[in-house]
Amino acid sequence: MTSFTWKTLVVGIFSMMLMACGSTSVKRVDVDEEIALSDRWNDKDSSLVAEEMMTDMLSFPWFRDFSFNNSGNPTVIVQSIRNKSHEHIPVDTFINDIKRSLLRAGKVDFVVSGSEREDIRTEREDQELNSAEGTAAQFGEEQGAGFALSGTINSIVDSDGDKRVTFYQVDLKLIDMTTNREVWNGQKKLKKLADKSFF
Repeated sequence: MTSFTWKTLVVGIFSMMLMACGSTSVKRVDVDEEIALSDRWNDKDSSLVAEEMMTDMLSFPWFRDFSFNNSGNPTVIVQSIRNKSHEHIPVDTFINDIKRSLLRAGKVDFVVSGSEREDIRTEREDQELNSAEGTAAQFGEEQGAGFALSGTINSIVDSDGDKRVTFYQVDLKLIDMTTNREVWNGQKKLKKLADKSFF
């Protein structure tokens, strides 16, 4: 084997090894399966915290009292849930997990807030002008919210060498919009340990 052929073979093998090392394997997994690649907030944290906190919220006296004194479900508006943690957390996903948990239980109604409400009003105006008579949604029929939900997501990170502990605390509160009374205050804590020595 000539020197040129030998060098070509070595370069070819080396190139294939580099390509093999750089290849990515992807497979579909069950969306309910938790895959924790780090100690950061993930989709499982979002759904579990939402489910636990909303179950807790419905166990407080405000819900029993409302059901006793009123027909139908209480109506809630999500004012704001702010991410004050050290990392980017998609708060919209967490809010949707909260809404889905309560709507699935069939015990609470939601009204949209802010820009969503304005978009719907604009669409209603457009329908009023362009829809067949009697088919457009009517003005003045919006349902008002009786309760407002708001809160924060905070975090603390502590590390030493290869170990890191990340602590999350989610605080939510529900306000009766008629009386400004805080009728529920919920808190959920998560702690995660990352150990790089095993990687």
